[in-house]
Order: sequence, then C-alpha cells, then structure tokens
Amino acid sequence: MGYQPIENYGIIGNMHTTALVGKNGSIDWFCFPRHDSPSVFAAILDHEKGGHFRIYPSYDEVTYQQFYWPETNVLVTRFLASCGVGEIVDFMPVGLSERQRGYHWLVRQVRGIRSRMKFHLECYPAFNYARDSHQTMITDSGASFQSPTLSLGLITDIPLNKNERGVYTEFTLEADQAAVFVLRYMESGSDCGPSCHQQEAQQLFEATVDYWRRWLSQCIYQGKWRETVERSALVLKLLTYEPTGAIVAAPTCGLPEELGGERNWDYRYTWIRDAAFTLYGLLRIGFTEEAAQFMGWLEARCHELEPDGALQTVYAIDGRHELKEEILEHLEGYRGSSPVRIGNGAQKQLQLDIYGELMDSVYLFNKYGAPISYDLWTHLRRLLSWICDHWQLPDEGIWEIRDERKHHVYSKLMCWVALDRGLRLADKRSFPADRQRWLKERDCIYEEINLKGWNEECQAFVQHYGSCSLDASNLIMPLVFFMSPNDPRMLKTIDSINRMPEKGGLVSNSLVYRYNLEDTGDGLEGEEGTFNLCTFWLVEALTRAGRRDRDRLNQARLIFEEMLSYANHLGLYAEQTGVSGEALGNFPQAFTHLALISAAWNLDKELSK
Repeated sequence: MGYQPIENYGIIGNMHTTALVGKNGSIDWFCFPRHDSPSVFAAILDHEKGGHFRIYPSYDEVTYQQFYWPETNVLVTRFLASCGVGEIVDFMPVGLSERQRGYHWLVRQVRGIRSRMKFHLECYPAFNYARDSHQTMITDSGASFQSPTLSLGLITDIPLNKNERGVYTEFTLEADQAAVFVLRYMESGSDCGPSCHQQEAQQLFEATVDYWRRWLSQCIYQGKWRETVERSALVLKLLTYEPTGAIVAAPTCGLPEELGGERNWDYRYTWIRDAAFTLYGLLRIGFTEEAAQFMGWLEARCHELEPDGALQTVYAIDGRHELKEEILEHLEGYRGSSPVRIGNGAQKQLQLDIYGELMDSVYLFNKYGAPISYDLWTHLRRLLSWICDHWQLPDEGIWEIRDERKHHVYSKLMCWVALDRGLRLADKRSFPADRQRWLKERDCIYEEINLKGWNEECQAFVQHYGSCSLDASNLIMPLVFFMSPNDPRMLKTIDSINRMPEKGGLVSNSLVYRYNLEDTGDGLEGEEGTFNLCTFWLVEALTRAGRRDRDRLNQARLIFEEMLSYANHLGLYAEQTGVSGEALGNFPQAFTHLALISAAWNLDKELSK
C-alpha cells in the first residue's frame, strides 16, 4: 500500500481520541482510548508493521474524493469507478444520551451510491505501537482482537476471514445498500457484543451530525472566511480531551519536519505556551465553555508547581508531569524518517516564555470569560515573583532548541508580558500585589530588549542577544502590545523578516520560516519546512501595521489568501509546509488553526473598516 502524503488525510474523533482516514479509505493512525494512548493503527509511521483498517473498491482505476458532512466532523470518503460510485462515512459518535455514554466507538458506514461496487476490507491492528502481538477470533457478530493490554471487537453482519494479521473480506453493495463496521472496546475474553445494524448506525450518525451542528452554531464569526474559521474551530474541538478540557498540540507523533530527517516529535500533549492563543481564539469566536474548561486545566497546573516554584513546559492531557521521551526503534518512520519518538523531553527544558502566555491567557479569561478566584491569584503571584528572580537566565526558548541555552528575545518579551498582565490584573481586580517590584522588573526587561535584542546593523529585533539572526517569533511584539505596530523598529523588523531567504529574510513565496538554520544552530541535523503558524503571525503583524498603511493591509490579505491555498482538500494544516507545498510535521496542528482564527478575525475587522 505504501505511504500516502500527509495532506491526504482527514480526521475524525470524539474528544477522547482521534483517527486519521486517508483518501484511499485507510485508517492509518488511531490511538485508543485517549489521544496519548499507544496506537492501534500506525501505518502512517510504518506501512508494513504499523497496522491499518482499510476499506476500498476492488478495481484498478478509481478516483478518490473526501469531504466533511456540512458543519460537522463526520468524514465522507467517496470512490468513483467506471462501474459505479460508493462511499465510506466515518465518525465517532458524540452527543449521545446518558445511556449511550460508553459508546466510544469508531463507526464506518459503507454505502452504495450508484450502480454496483465490490469492496475489499482489511482490519490489521498492531497494538502498543506494533510492539504487542494479539489473537484474532471470528465471532457470531464479527471478530475480536485480544492483546496483553487491550482488546477490541469489530462488529458487523458481513462474514469475515482471518489471517495472521487480523481479518479481511470482500463484499458487494448495490445502490442504496449499506454495510456497517464498528470498532469498539471489549472486555478481555468476552464476545465483541451484539451486531450494530444499519438502523442503529443511522441513529448514531444523526445524533453525531446534530451535535456538531448545535456546537458550531455558537460561533459568532460572520466574516469573509467563515467556512475556513469554522473548520479550524471544529479541528480544535476534536483535539480537546473532554474529561479535563486540555487541548493536544496535534493528534500524531513522529511525523517528520523533513523527509528522512530526525526532527520527529510527539505532539499528543498540552503546552502551557498554547494557552493564551487557545483561549484568545476560542473566546474571540464565541466558545466560552471550551475556554472555561481549558482554564480549569491551566489552574490545576498552577497548583502543581515544581519544587523551585516553576511551571513545567508541557504536560499530559490528564495533567501528568512525566513524559519520558523514548525511541521506537522497530518502526521505520514515515517514508523512512526515523527516529520515531514518543514522549517529549521538552518537559525538562527551561522555556521562560510560557509564563507570559499563561498570564496573558488568565488576563484574557478574566476579561472575556469569568473573574478568576483569589486562590488562583495567590499561585499566580508566586509565579510572578519567580519571574522577577529568573527572567535574566538563558533558556531553550519557544522553538525548544536542543543546544546550549541562549538569551532569546522572545523569551524576554513574554516575561515582560507576564509582569505586564499581572500588573493589569492586579489593578483591574484590586488584588494584593508586589506592584513596585513587578513594575521595576517589567520596565527593566523592556529597556533590555530594546538595548540588546535590537541589532542596529540588521535593523531588526533578532533571535537572541549578540546575534544577527532573525526569528519569526518577534512578529508577535505588536500582538501582545509590547511594541506599537507602526513603531519604526517594528516596521523594520517586519520588513527584514519579509524578505526572501536569499536576501537575508525568512519568507519564501509568502511562507515564513521560523529562523534561518544556516545562521543559527538548534542542536539538530537537517532542515525543515516553512512554519505555518509564523505565516499567520506575519499576516497579523502586517494587518495591524496596515491600519495606517493600506499597502501593508493589502499585502496581509494576499499572504492570507495564498496561505489558504496550502491547506489540504479538507481545510486542514500540518505544522509545516515543504518546498513543493506538501504537508510536513504533525497533523493537523492546533497552533496553526488557532493562528488562522486570530489572523482571519483581525484581518476581516480591518478590511471591514
């Protein structure tokens, strides 16, 4: 079967876990029962060993299409052949009654649309990242797969055959006929349960469609790019872990930032850094309940500070602190891109910027969501004192370099944001605070960034003190109100970044690199693609500068429109974009879709004026 392009996938889920479904009808990534559980299907990381669940037409010449059922996360994969048309409707049931809460199912409805079509099915699980063997048993209602750590049942009325990998079969559907396949948890040693007939599957389908449409109706964005923003919101909801409100950075691990390279990370966790952008994006378009749930998760982390009073950079979706990084040596990686990593060693890094993102998120929630509690304030006050003591340290920075620590300008900037938002919050709520110290340190950071972070020769804010290397993270300065969007230093920084790499900039055909790998090392070998998040940051920086300069506003719109063309056929973005427009890195990435929402909101607002 080989590897599909990363951009060929759609995503389905139920706010507990997700699955990636390829245009060829194959589920090549599925972790169960949670986002961060070991994989059951991982063909996207090893097409031979990883395991897959594929349903496809038994013909040589087939055209594949995919689309979402309107305003939902129900995915339709359609097959067009000379003999007829068929489709798979994939979803995980949500919006169920109290009695149905345990339906953490993956449902695949195969339908005949026109004429007759023969289908082939292969369900080959590979439990625990393909490290555990399993037993396959044919039952009266389908098949069961039992491994030492997890047992699943495949429920269907279609007769199945088994082999050493799992089950397979062929079946034919006329127009208006349907077959149902349900993958679900089962108790070890038990039967996989009663069959799921077409009528029940249809009821689950209708309940799921109704849930997604009711949820999306809360969206208040009515601007020029409404469908694009709504799809990003739907993606973010899928990446939520409902029991805690946390949002994973991406549902995948090990997808490469460079084909054949070593930049392959596990993103199935929640970064403090994402907090401000998540809350801003959700609150901005009307999803206050999700913002409140995530705020609850953040508050819980503030009660679990490290012994020295610091926060950890990244946590598990249930708040767990230990994310031991290890390499899955037995998997070859996507198209030979090894190593495949699970866990994430960034948990032990010093990243000073996270305190600014945390405080900004709390400030925004207090302003647009609900007033924060005094108990939370006591923990935040402790963190602000910690920042006063430690902001002068070098760190690994926002991009989590695996090299020596540096005095990153973005890290200092976000320390300024932390103290600034702390002061604003204290004044707004009349909270007790060490105002004089916070004010003194905040102003000291401001002066230092302008003294040491600005490079007169480059005429730009640079990546770290003493360097001449640009960094796209500095585009966020006007977004967090550190610098006026029309300040000469800010405009010069934007202009420096917005040049081709061959001329010292970071922008290639409207797409933005994080930084120039030739100018600054990050402790890793190889290269990477342009960073989609940074492209949307450039759009926002130009939009804000465009309030007084129409040419910059027009450029912002053009870059935004061009960036939209790099989404996949379903409107989804990976972390990065390669030189040929291909998706690279983990997919889909929450941060990118958050930045899209923010850029669309602010750009539409300025254009409407």
